[in-house]
Amino acid sequence: MNLAFTKMHGIGNDFVIIDCRRTPLALDTAAIRRLGDRHFGVGFDQLLTIEPARDVRCAFAYGIWNTDGTRSGQCGNGVRCVAAWLARAGDLGPGGVCLESPSGIVSVELLDAGHVRVDMGEPRFAPPALPMDASHEQDRYAIDVVGRTLEIGAVSMGNPHAVLEVDDVAVAAVNVLGPQIEHAAAFPRGCNVGFAQVQSRSRIALRVWERGVGETLACGSGACAAVAVLRRRGQVDAQVRVDLPGGSLDIAWEGAGHPLWMSGPTAFVFEGVWHE
Repeated sequence: MNLAFTKMHGIGNDFVIIDCRRTPLALDTAAIRRLGDRHFGVGFDQLLTIEPARDVRCAFAYGIWNTDGTRSGQCGNGVRCVAAWLARAGDLGPGGVCLESPSGIVSVELLDAGHVRVDMGEPRFAPPALPMDASHEQDRYAIDVVGRTLEIGAVSMGNPHAVLEVDDVAVAAVNVLGPQIEHAAAFPRGCNVGFAQVQSRSRIALRVWERGVGETLACGSGACAAVAVLRRRGQVDAQVRVDLPGGSLDIAWEGAGHPLWMSGPTAFVFEGVWHE
């Protein structure tokens, strides 16, 4: 099988994009893992497919798979790359359009110089939305992680996120606590884990351990989740710049009852054919 693909990234969060508008994806979990391997395959944080929309309100649909072959419900950097890919193909023009994600409809808007603005929907804090094992909704949860208690925030951005506030992201124990929180008993389906450092009311630094992937250079939904948790606590304002290892994203959220918007760049890396 010869599979044509496009390699893209959003501030270092990298993707393999496959056009499945005419032919469905013919890869099983093991094949996705092989394709995602950075030594024996192409390598990616997520595999994205572009598909015909099933919802008549949407122009196209997209699917998301993690490096380990598991499906994901949302990917903020990924949807920006999907929009940029469709625009380069001549299938999206200026202005807003709806795309169908695995977790629902998202609105995207093409800006200048490869930047894309995305309506990520309203953050959902109710524990069943993640899901999370908690008796009621809280701004802060104390969870057990390998015999120690950690205080986190939790929110769904179409996928589950735990947010841990730290004094300095540069020395945060991401590679230790990330997988421990991802697989904590409080999250029966696992979660993404954000390590957030509040620098001012309009700027935070963030590192993210992604469920099914590991630490990535950037995570769009993770940036949205961190701002949502911190905004709900009253620690940041409605407009926040989020600095991640791969670059920066701009997040805007007025609060409850309003959608959260994310803006950031996209980049094409190369086209290729994978021989399976």
